[in-house]
Amino acid sequence: MKSVHFLLQGKGGVGKSFIASMLAQYLRDRLGKEKVACYDTDPVNQTFSRYDALKTETINILDGNDGIDSRIFDSMIEKIIASKKDAAVIDNGAATFVPLLRYMNENKIAELLKEMGIEVYFHVVITGGQALEDTMVGLSTVLEKLNGLVQVWSNEFFGDVSYQGKQIEQFQVINDNQDKIIGIIRVENRTKDTFGKDIELMVKSNLTFDEVKSSPLFTLMPRQRLLSVQRDLYTQLDQQTFSGNVLPLKE
Repeated sequence: MKSVHFLLQGKGGVGKSFIASMLAQYLRDRLGKEKVACYDTDPVNQTFSRYDALKTETINILDGNDGIDSRIFDSMIEKIIASKKDAAVIDNGAATFVPLLRYMNENKIAELLKEMGIEVYFHVVITGGQALEDTMVGLSTVLEKLNGLVQVWSNEFFGDVSYQGKQIEQFQVINDNQDKIIGIIRVENRTKDTFGKDIELMVKSNLTFDEVKSSPLFTLMPRQRLLSVQRDLYTQLDQQTFSGNVLPLKE
């Protein structure tokens, strides 16, 4: 079954585009590289579109009044519906978060896609450190405003994702929305002097895991560390609803 994956978060600088690239790579590896369409609608930081290997299409969905340009956004949705691709990954920026949620809610975009036989998933990043509360507000807003399944990504790069002694699995917003939240994927905070630097170089160079294998920027050990990161994320993604029950895995 065809699926659409929206990356949504009202707080910028929390690793959303990095996670969008991880998700896109996973889907391409599982479904086939030509079966996944990628879109970058961030009008400020078009990080996702810098990954040449993902063939991301850049679309500015904002109008001149900081609202959603209905003609452009609707055209993108119609293109996705008509496409023969199995999945679409859409990275949305913090600047489009509020107007996009309003537009999608008012126009019942998720409901329309479901009626067309397309599964809809909203991916929301929660990060540790100072941005924890802001990212939790973003998650709560998505859960409140949109009708669809939510995949939570716990990004530990900036610190442990915990609040008042509770881990993310114990957060009230998680427990209160178990009918919508399909799972939590941990982006583990690994040793910064090794794994951290390797990931940073890969992201800075806009490379995919496949490209790292042949890039002169990485020697044997960094490649092995990044392979470990890839395996960890892919193992977690394999356990999610959209991986095992909805999207057929390519043999």
